[in-house]
Amino acid sequence: MSWKRLSGPLKIGLGAALLGIVLAIIGIARGNVPLNFQSILIALLISGVGWGLVAWAIATAAHDVESDLAEAENTDANSPAKPV
Repeated sequence: MSWKRLSGPLKIGLGAALLGIVLAIIGIARGNVPLNFQSILIALLISGVGWGLVAWAIATAAHDVESDLAEAENTDANSPAKPV
């Protein structure tokens, strides 16, 4: 799948997930996570999925609101003027 074919909210979610994983790696390197495979995997999954899902949800909601507003403006522009 190409990066260009992904929707804007999905790109934002993936970027936030990547940022969450990077921050988790920094936390692991600083010693905030026990150095065993299971703890590291859980830290990476929680960070990546948590940040990615929340960012994707917010971006999707904002995109939907903007689409609805644009549709409403387009509908108002095409309707005949009401007499005053």
